[in-house]
Amino acid sequence: MSANSPIKFFSGESSRYLAEQIVENYGVKLGASSLQKFSDGEFQPSLDETVRGHQVFIIQSTFPPIENFFEMLLMVDAARRASAYKVNVVIPYFGFARQDRKDKARVPIGAKLMADLLAASGIDRVMTMDLHTDQIQGFFNVPVDHVYASALFVDFIESLNLENIVVASPDMGGTKRANAYSKFLDCPMVLCHKAREKANEVSDLRIIGEVEDRNIIIMDDMIDTAGTVTQVAEMMLEQGAKSVRAIATHPVLSGPAYERIDNSCLEEVVVTDSIPLKQKSDKIRVLSIANLFADVIRKVYNHQSISTVFQKIKK
Repeated sequence: MSANSPIKFFSGESSRYLAEQIVENYGVKLGASSLQKFSDGEFQPSLDETVRGHQVFIIQSTFPPIENFFEMLLMVDAARRASAYKVNVVIPYFGFARQDRKDKARVPIGAKLMADLLAASGIDRVMTMDLHTDQIQGFFNVPVDHVYASALFVDFIESLNLENIVVASPDMGGTKRANAYSKFLDCPMVLCHKAREKANEVSDLRIIGEVEDRNIIIMDDMIDTAGTVTQVAEMMLEQGAKSVRAIATHPVLSGPAYERIDNSCLEEVVVTDSIPLKQKSDKIRVLSIANLFADVIRKVYNHQSISTVFQKIKK
């Protein structure tokens, strides 16, 4: 990247709330853009100011994945055709990340397809946060800055001043993440083993580890329907836990998630604003990632190392 090239930021419709905070922390204004919608559902984004010779950063989380993802692709194409010097996409929540491998016959690897589509659109760089699995970085042939929300979450956990903390993983796939937090916080870790008969439905759940008289913090990359996390919290309290909290980067929160959280025994659920909440809940606390992304973008733009910025612990 060239620090001599001017910089401009644009945002998709659904992530404007976050983009405005990021550019405010960066110290510039969000670029003007608009979205024309046709009666049949087709839409056409427009960058309403010049980007010729500029470093362009397009901010868009892909929730729900299809519409927002395609809007981002069209914005990248528009910037390319308008002679932008570089086009960088900032995707705090990367949709289709759960499709990172073939877990049964005749299914796609959706995350790889999304990476290929972004590459075909002409991107030069990707910035994202807490991918479902680290291997997705390898699906891209351009630089990927994989930011971790751990810097925010560790500070929050330490501010609670809790004794006898135990970090929990809601499934075996999150073991690496939970282990990193337990090492940094110098506390034990417990695991939850779950079996699914179909997506979003847990058929069997078991807790591996000691939770009696402990304050439990369940760590995950996302909360979708909140079925697993609320079941785990209830089981842990039944086994003698003092309190149970859940921390997750991406609040997908679909279907009955809000109702389940409100009616659960969880003390609170802590998330980031990578995805906007659909409704308010007294049990959900939101931590902003705007300053974190603004800092990473500033350092990348100025050719500075981001290793001391984008993570406090690495999973």
